[in-house]
Amino acid sequence: MKIQRRKFMAGLGLASLAMGASGVQEKKPNILFFLADDQMYDTIRAHGNDEIFTPNLDRLVQRGMSFSNCYNPGSFSGAVCIASRTMLNTGMNIWQAKQYFNDFKKNKLKTDDKLWSVCMQQAGYDTYGAGKWHVKPSFDAAFKYKGTERPGMPNQTPEGYGRPDPSNPWKPWDPKYEGFWKGGKHWSEVLADESVGFIEQAAQSDNPFFMYLAFNAPHDPRQAPKKFVEMYPTEKLSVPESFIPTYPEANDIGIGDQCRDAQIAPFPRSEEAALLHKQEYYALISHMDEQIGKILDALDASGKADNTYIFFTADHGLAVGEHGMMGKQNMYDHSMCPPFIVVGPDVKAGSKNETPIYLQDIMPTTLELGGAKAQRPVGFKSIAPLIRGQNAEHYDVITGAFSSISKDKKIKFEQRMIAEGDYSLILYPLLGSVKLFNTKEDPHQIENLALNAENKSRITSLIKKLHSKQKDNGDPLDLAEYYAGWL
Repeated sequence: MKIQRRKFMAGLGLASLAMGASGVQEKKPNILFFLADDQMYDTIRAHGNDEIFTPNLDRLVQRGMSFSNCYNPGSFSGAVCIASRTMLNTGMNIWQAKQYFNDFKKNKLKTDDKLWSVCMQQAGYDTYGAGKWHVKPSFDAAFKYKGTERPGMPNQTPEGYGRPDPSNPWKPWDPKYEGFWKGGKHWSEVLADESVGFIEQAAQSDNPFFMYLAFNAPHDPRQAPKKFVEMYPTEKLSVPESFIPTYPEANDIGIGDQCRDAQIAPFPRSEEAALLHKQEYYALISHMDEQIGKILDALDASGKADNTYIFFTADHGLAVGEHGMMGKQNMYDHSMCPPFIVVGPDVKAGSKNETPIYLQDIMPTTLELGGAKAQRPVGFKSIAPLIRGQNAEHYDVITGAFSSISKDKKIKFEQRMIAEGDYSLILYPLLGSVKLFNTKEDPHQIENLALNAENKSRITSLIKKLHSKQKDNGDPLDLAEYYAGWL
């Protein structure tokens, strides 16, 4: 769906200008933001994964800065995407976002005129949104120009679950199962076509643009054209290093058979299942990568590329067999850490930054770059100094949380995480469980160092720091109740 040309041209104005440090007026930069859904950090070839083909994401890595320690703060529900996107678009921390979400559910809030995109529009930007929205405020009110809004996920069918199963005829490229094929054209292709149309029209304007392009890919149902699936024969793929058939605490922490995401593969997990789902996951990423390439080509052809910041990330990572999991409702790095790439006028090409950040840092970063003002307190930090190569202080520690409740409202599930330096601590408070990993020496988080008495002081220090951050952020769960011996 293209925006109406007459409406767009009527909205064109004089060039939006910002005052530079020298006192000379400068054009504000354009912002092109790509948001994938459920994409792990290591699913980009340029990040060292030789099994996957992502030429256009590689192109971004080569042109800009890639952050290797980007985190999503977690979720207040099993739908991790809702929490992540609510934080991203409001600037609120996880517990503020939970209250915000609940206020909409209870009709205490009807709309929100303080969203990220609205702030950009107030700063003179032509704002454009397309794809997955999945937050409570109105998509129509969030953007001046719009492509097709998509729901939280394409519709799954019974055939999409419990695979592999020899009796199940489901195929990723068969349009009869709808999902990404509903409407006749793959949703990733629709997003690309609409976005190219906006760029072609924005090329005729002096106004800066802000584009929010949210793919549903590579979220399940993982449907891609057959040629992309055939790029990844399962016999040429590797089983995840952390693969196990069953995660011991799965049912106790909310990621067992009661979790929708987990049901797409049989229990216990098999290597065959891990490889099948990896094949389809990679195929959907490569197909999305091709669509990103179309958009990047359109940007280059528009003459606007030299004054455009491009951001690419995902709302969180995922497990596709890692630790016996199939989903993102956990505190392991594969599910907490998406890719995060920035390309822009003052970003060093081919650079890598190991500073721990949150993906929601994009929001205050773009506000700073665009000379826009937040309309409410923002709980995240701009990475503008980092992408300019400055040795700026950022977060001292990274924390994460997963908090949900069973469908019958009878069972609570709680997980917490803190990362500092080379170490990551995962807690299951209701079980009193402690897991400590050295992510430098053990990047797949396989060896639980909490079993070694020599690590007691480190664990104590991390739990105390997490407890302090909980108080600052308004976390309703009191670690002191469950780990009093450590505090």
